Amino acid sequence: MKFKELLHDSPVNIGRQTELDIGKAIPVLCLPFVHCFIECTSAEGLDHGVPFVFDYIIGSPISAPMFMFCMGAVIVYAKKNSAAALALRAGRLFIVGLLLNVFRFLIPYLIGYGITGDAEKYLIPLVYRVFGNDILQFASLFFLCIALFVKLKIPDTVMLLLSFAFSLVGWGLNGTDLNNGAANLILGHFIGTEDAAELVISDFPLLNWLAVPVSGYVFGKLLLRVKNKDAFYLRVFPIPLVLSSAFLVIEYFAGIGMNRPGGENTYYHATAYDIIAFIALTVGLIGVYHFTAKILPKKCKAFLISVSRGITSVYCIHWVFVVFITNVVLYVIRGTQELEVWQTLILSSAILLVTLVLSQLWRKYKKGKLHHEKT
Repeated sequence: MKFKELLHDSPVNIGRQTELDIGKAIPVLCLPFVHCFIECTSAEGLDHGVPFVFDYIIGSPISAPMFMFCMGAVIVYAKKNSAAALALRAGRLFIVGLLLNVFRFLIPYLIGYGITGDAEKYLIPLVYRVFGNDILQFASLFFLCIALFVKLKIPDTVMLLLSFAFSLVGWGLNGTDLNNGAANLILGHFIGTEDAAELVISDFPLLNWLAVPVSGYVFGKLLLRVKNKDAFYLRVFPIPLVLSSAFLVIEYFAGIGMNRPGGENTYYHATAYDIIAFIALTVGLIGVYHFTAKILPKKCKAFLISVSRGITSVYCIHWVFVVFITNVVLYVIRGTQELEVWQTLILSSAILLVTLVLSQLWRKYKKGKLHHEKT
């Protein structure tokens, strides 16, 4: 069967796509472990063992690219996907991202400084952390971009070409230093800026990463027209999964791409070929998740769908706990936030459990409030 024969001329594959829900849920369930190991492990300790698995494997090519790709794909399935609705969502995400930085950095760091007087740890990096770029800020800028693409009715092919061209430009501008903190912070939302003091937070700059959610958006349009999902995924997932996995293994041992010298920014300031590998790996994993969904118990699928629906609240809540506990509680009490692997696993599990409970309560509150407003 030719690939075109798998697609209908009009949308036929409507409703929730369980593989996309799983794709969003699994990484976010791993985030407390990823971020706790980053916060509680030395740089040398992250190079091997369990910390390496969570930081380099789960936390790098598997998590953020999957979030971004699914973020683009689900726009197609959203009821409100007009240019105006997308622009409004961009504004909301920007506000949420800023509020998150207030609760995970501004408040905990001021508390930490008030207790310890340690300006080097808490005060000097504070402005950079509160106003730095992270995945929610990236998501806000992406929604603005896709709103513009929708408004201008830009064809999918042109959209993809533009986003990959941006990736090449972003790659070429990696490491830019304007020798001005404010300028580096602002420009760091769009390209990978750095400074000698390593204070600038320029995670997931728009130009470098835009191709990932744009590819997801185009993928979502294809998925909407798929007549036979089993045949579709058997056609599209094995080769990208194998090739991207092999490439990332080779990249690791060759010391190139996200394993090149330069610290954690070698991942956040991704190269164009890393972006292609991340997209291919994501497509492959979504295919795996599609077939996995067929054998999962209903309760397990329902749980993953629930986590997927509350992904933003889970993301925000877990981050507040991670930073406050590691950077304030542990640091103030012990003089260090480093933990043994088993201790980090227990802490991560506890944060995940509390996060899921609070996220569920928040969703029930919002649902009840919305119902009350309607009545």
